[in-house]
Amino acid sequence: MSLEPGQLAEHSITDYEVGQDNLQRFGLDIHNPVFPISAGVIIAFVTFTLLFPTLADGFFGWLRPAITNTFDWLFIIAGNVFVLFCLFLIVSPYGSIRLGGKEARPDYGYFGWFAMLFAAGMGIGLMFYGVSEPITHFTSAMEGGSAAPLGGAPGDIEAARRLGMAATIYHWALHPWAIYAVVALALAFFSYNLGLPLTIRSAFYPLLGEKTWGWPGHLIDILAVFATLFGLATSLGFGAEQAVSGLNFLFGVPDSLLSKIVLICLITAVALVSVVAGLDGGVKRLSELNMVLALVLMLFIFAVGPTMDLIYGFYGNSVAYLREVIPLSNPFGRTDDGYRTGWTTFYWAWWISWSPFVGMFIARVSRGRTVREFITCVLLIPTVVSVIWMTIFGGTALTETIAGYTGIVEADLSVKLFAMLGELPLSSISSFIGIILVIVFFVTSSDSGSLVIDTITAGGKIDAPVPQRIFWATFEGLVAITLLIGGGLAALQGAAITTGFPFAILLLVLCWSTFKGLHAERKQPFQQHAKAEARAAE
Repeated sequence: MSLEPGQLAEHSITDYEVGQDNLQRFGLDIHNPVFPISAGVIIAFVTFTLLFPTLADGFFGWLRPAITNTFDWLFIIAGNVFVLFCLFLIVSPYGSIRLGGKEARPDYGYFGWFAMLFAAGMGIGLMFYGVSEPITHFTSAMEGGSAAPLGGAPGDIEAARRLGMAATIYHWALHPWAIYAVVALALAFFSYNLGLPLTIRSAFYPLLGEKTWGWPGHLIDILAVFATLFGLATSLGFGAEQAVSGLNFLFGVPDSLLSKIVLICLITAVALVSVVAGLDGGVKRLSELNMVLALVLMLFIFAVGPTMDLIYGFYGNSVAYLREVIPLSNPFGRTDDGYRTGWTTFYWAWWISWSPFVGMFIARVSRGRTVREFITCVLLIPTVVSVIWMTIFGGTALTETIAGYTGIVEADLSVKLFAMLGELPLSSISSFIGIILVIVFFVTSSDSGSLVIDTITAGGKIDAPVPQRIFWATFEGLVAITLLIGGGLAALQGAAITTGFPFAILLLVLCWSTFKGLHAERKQPFQQHAKAEARAAE
């Protein structure tokens, strides 16, 4: 029999029991000290930002460039390491290891599994940047200079178009999904195969041993909570910006901070209902609804937009990405500082700050897959889907812009999607579907993140009391509101980078720990190891 996440069988590789450090009072079941420290620091942060918004605004305005300009090389190198590590696992003998043991079988079919991992991993981001990023890189490439990827292609429309798409796909293809994959694989392997709790600290057991359950492990899990919460708050803030902009575009709803706060409160309330319903009742159904709506919108744009341009564009964009991915991945000797630090470094920090959340969520729904199947599906399939998505949304916007329409270039980032849809038939309907997609992605990210943070702060328990889920879902929305008040998008991006920086170093160590665990498992699978220990005890 294989092990459920966080369930320690009698032959576990450790004597530690899930929840042994937990405090069970007032209907709660919280890990001591991970929950109180995480909750206390976050409450203090929210209080400070609300009381001193001017100081917070100045701090976040300084923080993002301070980190991105100094450590851009670290983020880029780390992203490359994660991709190479994943590709190595696909072709290595370790790919045959099954998550959960040889007899384990998947709990979800491919459609439900893929819908959940994709909705959790990138939903709001794809909606926010699907049009705005290709247009931004295209215009900067036409102008040239440090803001243009790889220096741009001044005056060459076709070259600028290909470079803009390649620079966009680079941020949404192999590298981000490799970050998610290494975390998800580590959590799934150490939990399902070795019987360790489903928390980030368990992935470091080959390096820390029993110290995993002491303060080194506490600090790892606390950092994971911060990274998850602030990474989610960044996305929720982007979602609120875009949804309110869309409502203003369609219905004249005031595009104000108050509107964004009200929207975050309403959507957080919906997320609370989904959180209470649980993984199968809430998250899975919403994720599948998202996939259907996203597919409908994408196919609509493909059908009524510049269809032939998009068909040729998929091939051309894929080739451009493969041609430029190595130069774009080079951290040294480049002159495109604006692109490299302003875009790539922020993205890598954002994906890394999301990795505990997305990784743990993917791990929870991936039992029964082999390592090879897992990495292939989590890494390569979303890459293809991201290329298709960016080609259809970004490609349509580029065609409209090159034809002379200036509305997309002139619009704010959060409005560019609706400006593009406005040039197509049935724009009111498609724009409304776009808003619904942003909102539902908003909800799935919030409730998925709440379940994950709750698992970490409950010491690996996956069935912690409902009030704890409600607490974290509420605070996700509150942190997003606080960051918008304390500096808007700059504060959101600064928060993601702050937590992403230390976690990038931690994930590099995690790769080595995972390799050691997989190597030991292949030499002597856990089931054999447990039987040998049992015979020795007799």
